[in-house]
Amino acid sequence: MPANIGIPGLLLIAVVVLVLFGRGKVSSLMGEVGKGITAFKRGVREGSEEAERAVDTVTERAAISADPAVDELEAAAVRARAEADAAKAARTQAMRDVTPTDGNRS
Repeated sequence: MPANIGIPGLLLIAVVVLVLFGRGKVSSLMGEVGKGITAFKRGVREGSEEAERAVDTVTERAAISADPAVDELEAAAVRARAEADAAKAARTQAMRDVTPTDGNRS
């Protein structure tokens, strides 16, 4: 059924939406949609960066466990860095919220 909607049908739907909601409300809704898309893209990018850091951390841990000549102090530093990265990633994830609050709505 939706495949049968042509350009005149879409124009009719757009006119009905404008009449029901008004130009200002439709404009603010489109602004919120744009902000949501931007936040989603940023979240995806940050997620891939976090994944790359996690892979690097695992690689460093594997190198430490494979090389018996590594000093214990260096191993502790790498573990501390990995724990700090994990804590930072957890904090970032907890603070990330892309849903609009009531204060952002018009």
